[in-house]
Amino acid sequence: MTSSNELAAAIRDFFADHLPRLRGMSPHTLQSYRDSFKLFLRFLSMEMKRNVTVLNLDDLTPEHLIRFLQHLEDTRKNTTATRNVRLAAIHSFFRYLATRHPERLEHCQQILAIPFKRARNRTVEYLEYDEIEAVLAIVDRKSSDGERDYVLLVTMFNTGARVQEIVDLRPCDLQLQRPFHVRLLGKGRKERICALWPETAQIVKAFLSERQIPADNLEPLFRNHCGRPLTRFGVRYILAKYCCRAKTKKPTLTTKRLHPHSMRHYVPFRTMSSSCTTAQVFPVNA
Repeated sequence: MTSSNELAAAIRDFFADHLPRLRGMSPHTLQSYRDSFKLFLRFLSMEMKRNVTVLNLDDLTPEHLIRFLQHLEDTRKNTTATRNVRLAAIHSFFRYLATRHPERLEHCQQILAIPFKRARNRTVEYLEYDEIEAVLAIVDRKSSDGERDYVLLVTMFNTGARVQEIVDLRPCDLQLQRPFHVRLLGKGRKERICALWPETAQIVKAFLSERQIPADNLEPLFRNHCGRPLTRFGVRYILAKYCCRAKTKKPTLTTKRLHPHSMRHYVPFRTMSSSCTTAQVFPVNA
């Protein structure tokens, strides 16, 4: 039987060298892959009633993987998309393993033959102009957290940034003098420049000044009440909180399944009537 050290060495080299150095994977992708393997190895440990430390390559069979994927959907209640993300991480490992251990090529091919599951695409919900207005109006800007939440939501509405782009946003990424813009680091380490409306730039500039945050600061801009950077889950909570509160004034929000990605699908301001201005939506001194 294959030594358990073979599995340990393969996983170590996969995460320590292959993914970051040869593939150039981002830290967020590495974390996602690590989460997938932690779940898979824990499942194998429970299935086989053996400690994780004594598992070996022979234990990573197609049968075990199929049961693991079913466990994700049935027990953990993961969506098909999440199931496919976990499978993609394991596929990547076995493609790497096939080059490291060519004698295991058949084993790797069997794992790689396990297909991704087709998922039903949900309709993407989005926010209308008056719904954005209602969400922003409900924020209590007199409190420290409320002011942070307002600046966070305004920035997301303006840029249509992904949630990870927002939590990674640093003051040094902001250009708050004309031409106003922000540099966002997206998927695959791709950078893009997004224009800021003058009202947004003024709001963010006032936020930095009030909190005495240097414009060249390299740390994430948005932080929780403990001073640590906000997480994706923190942003999701903030959006859900204000959308829930705004339902009393805007009942249409009740029927919508909203999340941070919804910010990328709102009705753009350029399609609104000429009587609507960004200053009306984002009052600087409200």
